[in-house]
Amino acid sequence: MSISIITITYNAEKYIERTIQSVISQTYLDIEYLIIDGNSKDNTLAIVEKYKDKISKIVSEKDKGIYDAMNKGLRLAKNEYLLFMNAGDEIYAKDTLEKLFEKQKNADIYYGEALFLDLERNSLGNRSEATPLKLPQKLTWKSLQMGLMVCHQAIIVKKEITEEYDLSHPFSADIDWIIKALKKAKTIVNAENIVAIYLQGGFSRKHLWRSLKDRFLILSKHYGFFTTCFNHCRIIIRASFFIFKRKKLY
Repeated sequence: MSISIITITYNAEKYIERTIQSVISQTYLDIEYLIIDGNSKDNTLAIVEKYKDKISKIVSEKDKGIYDAMNKGLRLAKNEYLLFMNAGDEIYAKDTLEKLFEKQKNADIYYGEALFLDLERNSLGNRSEATPLKLPQKLTWKSLQMGLMVCHQAIIVKKEITEEYDLSHPFSADIDWIIKALKKAKTIVNAENIVAIYLQGGFSRKHLWRSLKDRFLILSKHYGFFTTCFNHCRIIIRASFFIFKRKKLY
């Protein structure tokens, strides 16, 4: 079982080194590592160059946005599985991939928890603790009706069941990509452990309202307009309750 890990980066000199180190330190050895850079103007590429002997391919050129860059990585990837680990995010531990693939061989999808950090790298807890989104014990494509229940950085997908990211959804194409893969997947394995470290403040959060609008269109396409309207009412209630509960705790 081989895996291609793809890192998308642009002007990420503050974050890229930790991401690279988390990948190249993995005890699992059958890894192809690709870095797709959007023609950074800071010291990102200088940092990447320090590790070039441990990186399979480095591409640096202008792109049409994050999902265009992810499509470049997807097309270049040669291995059986895909994991997108973008600048600022990390694989949780050195033996994460080794333990994950030992759990079950040849699944279509592997997924797990993500540890959330703020921009000062303070822990906010697991995704299921830090957000209203609880990781399903058994993930299916229907699990995402209430939003992206699993972090993109914490899901590993067999390449043969993936499609390219839909560039008509410039802010939330990741949820569309994952739903499509889940629809095709026959075997989905829960790691029952933390897979990734997720640094908040990324692309979707910077474009929150446009991301939410884009997500609504995607969910309507997959689950129906009226179902999505109803679910968004539930999302608002759930989020309000979650915020109120956290305020009481602090």
